[in-house]
Amino acid sequence: MQDERQAQILELVRAEGFAPIEGLAERFGVTPQTVRRLVNRLCDQGLLRRLHGGVTLPAPVQNLAYEGRQVLNLPAKRAIAQAVAAFLPEGASLSLGLGTTPEQVAVALAGRRNLRVITNSLNAAAALARNPEIEITIAGGLLRAQDRDIVGEAAASFFAGFKVDFGIFGVGGIDEDGTLLDFQLAEVQARQAMRENCRTELLVADVSKFGRNATARGGRLEEVQCLFTDRPVPEPFGAPLAAAGVSLHVAAPVAEEAA
Repeated sequence: MQDERQAQILELVRAEGFAPIEGLAERFGVTPQTVRRLVNRLCDQGLLRRLHGGVTLPAPVQNLAYEGRQVLNLPAKRAIAQAVAAFLPEGASLSLGLGTTPEQVAVALAGRRNLRVITNSLNAAAALARNPEIEITIAGGLLRAQDRDIVGEAAASFFAGFKVDFGIFGVGGIDEDGTLLDFQLAEVQARQAMRENCRTELLVADVSKFGRNATARGGRLEEVQCLFTDRPVPEPFGAPLAAAGVSLHVAAPVAEEAA
């Protein structure tokens, strides 16, 4: 029975990106102490990683392939995207960064009118391109074929040529000291240029990004103006956010479409 439950926990975390201890206990009809013993064994084997209040996937030394990230924790990303779409006014100008959560924001905005979007992500541009009432400007430069985006000096110069109402960006991870992390310095460079050339910053990050490791650093969590996530932030991060006056938006779950 324990091996079966451990396998179910592992499958659940792989599908959703994060699983809270209390939620697992309720799901399996056992005590939180029992769940902790089960996940501790999985963590000791290197299959999961402890995060405050729950467990997530092990921190990779490099990011997952884009196609894998597109489906990882997808319900949370869709919920965040819908919350962002509801927050943005009609007729706004915005910059959209790279990554799968900003891509979902583009999907959520695809039916809007009179938007002006600048982006270094071909995935975001493609999600918006069928709507003739959305003006799209795309960064030029060397394409990262696997991720379908432009980063580095080309993207930084591109974003520096605009001043938009909202900058919407993700991160590879958020360190426990609040540092914003990515997997390459070129990604940080593009993200920082977005932040410097918008009036309101929107960081979009599901809860699995909290405590996730990546090697390139740039910016701090408490410096962003708005944070959109899918669950209450883990305990070590809440106090600095509140002290800094960051506007925290916890997205409501999105109902799954019927098959």
